[in-house]
Amino acid sequence: METLEEAELCFPQLLNTSCRKPVQHRADTIFLYILLSCISLLTVALNLLVIISISHFSSFSRQLHTPTNILILSLAVSDFLVGLLLMPVKILFIGGCWFLGNLICALFYYASFILTSASVGNMVLISVDRYVAICDPLCYPTKVTQKRVQICVCLCWACSVFYNGMILIDFLKHPDRFNSCYGECVVVINFITGTLDALLTFVGPIAAIIVLYMRVFVVAVSQARVMRSHIAAVTLQGSVSVTAKKSERKAARTLGVVVVVFLICFCPYFIPSLVGQDMSTTVVFSIFGVWLLYCNSFFNPMVYTFFYPWFRRSMKLIVTFQILQPDSCDANILCPDCKI
Repeated sequence: METLEEAELCFPQLLNTSCRKPVQHRADTIFLYILLSCISLLTVALNLLVIISISHFSSFSRQLHTPTNILILSLAVSDFLVGLLLMPVKILFIGGCWFLGNLICALFYYASFILTSASVGNMVLISVDRYVAICDPLCYPTKVTQKRVQICVCLCWACSVFYNGMILIDFLKHPDRFNSCYGECVVVINFITGTLDALLTFVGPIAAIIVLYMRVFVVAVSQARVMRSHIAAVTLQGSVSVTAKKSERKAARTLGVVVVVFLICFCPYFIPSLVGQDMSTTVVFSIFGVWLLYCNSFFNPMVYTFFYPWFRRSMKLIVTFQILQPDSCDANILCPDCKI
């Protein structure tokens, strides 16, 4: 019986202070390891494709060095780091024991909070960029310059580092303060701090995204109607009507995808704070809430880049190793008639 108890401990040599391993079915655990590992690998691969696409194919008239793509690149970097650093470490939590020590535990949660906040900040910046591009296209080149976008990206990352450092300052000083036994890595955010974080990191950004995209949608619909009524007096009423309706549907679809994906991925993580519960690392919360939050980094490359034809062409060049050719960076991937 004593041997059985020791086998259930994270650290059998520490009988009185070691955490116990949770009871798990072997088949379910293996399935989770495989599934989450695949998600991690795909997150890294997809975001790496975005980073290479924007960074490599920039020589041809600086075709991809636009303000919008700088924001997408920043978003891809944060999501790439989530898949490379956070997801593999989080997979270790499935076993119920933490073996990497208190320092790595503190750095893990700090990096997790930073990358999540930076990803959300980049999404808001992308929404602002699209709002200005659609609602004020004539002033867009002067208002949204590469230098200003680069400054905004740097501020986004700097604010994420500072803001989350203030939230976790006590935890970073004493990473084991919330651990009940040896072999545990837990951070607990109280109700006041959790609510404030939820308002700044979830409610505020989603409100901004909804307002901006609703404004974009209204402008797109109004422009389509003006075009339809203007040309209806000539001849091409039927074809313009079809084009306008397609534009309306495309604007609505983009709005829906962005908002729905963000809500699905972030709601389970922030709801405990909003309803008055402490955010602690329980088994259900860790596997469902945190992993769904991380999966936003997996969905972002598809939501923000797979809709662009140039990305599909650049991806084909990358996966077929044609980017190893000396003149590959000069390929005009923006040309719809390019033969790749």
